[in-house]
Amino acid sequence: MKTAIVTDSTAYIPKSLLDEQDIFMLPLLVTIDGKSYREDIDLSATEFYEKVQNTTTFPSSSQPAIGETYELFKRLASEYDAIISIHLSSGISGTYQSVSTLRDEFPLCPLYTVDSEISCYPQARLVLEAARLAKKGMDAEEIVARVKRLKARTKAYFMVDDLINLQKGGRLSGGAALVGSMLKIKPILHFNDKKITVFEKIRTKKKALQLILDLLASDVESVEYPLIVTVIHANRLESAEALVREVKAKYPDIHCEISYFGPVIGTHLGEGALGITWTEDTTR
Repeated sequence: MKTAIVTDSTAYIPKSLLDEQDIFMLPLLVTIDGKSYREDIDLSATEFYEKVQNTTTFPSSSQPAIGETYELFKRLASEYDAIISIHLSSGISGTYQSVSTLRDEFPLCPLYTVDSEISCYPQARLVLEAARLAKKGMDAEEIVARVKRLKARTKAYFMVDDLINLQKGGRLSGGAALVGSMLKIKPILHFNDKKITVFEKIRTKKKALQLILDLLASDVESVEYPLIVTVIHANRLESAEALVREVKAKYPDIHCEISYFGPVIGTHLGEGALGITWTEDTTR
């Protein structure tokens, strides 16, 4: 069975890996000072943070253009037996819902849509697993089942400098943002019921990161499968590299990698955000 794997740009999978794994990507849009850019195509993460530093206008983001989306699936439906499309959480974007409206458009090529209920590299892990299984010729329904199992084994926590960007972007309540600013806390966030919520409010960055590392340690000791860890950063590569070194020093047998918060997610988290995510390492 020949199955196409599709995702969106908020998975932040490098183009070289997209090409290598035959993954198709729909770019979300980010608008700065009235000009729209296709994420990771017209605007890199580095360029985004540079532009944000030089503007007083809060950026906005929007889902992929519906016409571009339809044309991609129309082409794939003529070349593949099935399509699996995995997208960022429906609780923070309408991308999953928009793609789902196309399920009945191509009766000869079933379209399976998966709500990752998360974003960034935790989403990418689901996509890469789907691509790995598709290359083996696995049936599309079985791939979806395996992806959903992996999703249930995924944990992700991230820390922001403040909650203002999330409040401005409508991804967190204004009250929570106000409290965070007043107390100068370093809130730990996670996805809960498809939305970004405050997991814990910590006074310092050091304590916040330690709590996340403690959560990782608990899973390392309790789960019955190997883990893969990803450190994600918003224009803070040195901090991410330091965290990777810390994780590798403590868990030398765990594969650890670095990813980034690109323009769309960076719009809501703000520069300086850090995240740690882990899930089953299905390649071991």
